[in-house]
Amino acid sequence: MELKKITDCCGELKIHEKRCLTDEFVELVFQNDEIDEWFRIVSAFLGTPTKPEGQEPTQRDLDHTATTGGIRLEQTLFEKEFENGSIIAKFWPWKDKIHTTLRMAMLNK
Repeated sequence: MELKKITDCCGELKIHEKRCLTDEFVELVFQNDEIDEWFRIVSAFLGTPTKPEGQEPTQRDLDHTATTGGIRLEQTLFEKEFENGSIIAKFWPWKDKIHTTLRMAMLNK
């Protein structure tokens, strides 16, 4: 599974800022008026969140996300295992309640 397959499905959505877009890491900023569609697309590839917004992250969540900035209470984490590793996706809502950062990473075994 490649991150590009996920981002290709987001082509119709508005991206406020493209910070990084590589085979191993994606960081995008979008406005919250389309957050339901972003969640729908990521869920289609990665399933339901392993750590929903408002749930305390487990030590495993913290360990697994440490190299990509960690995970906090107000953030949502998706994760799915594949043959060659796992993909994590994190939704980081901004305090302005207008924007969210999406970080996705391919974590190789």
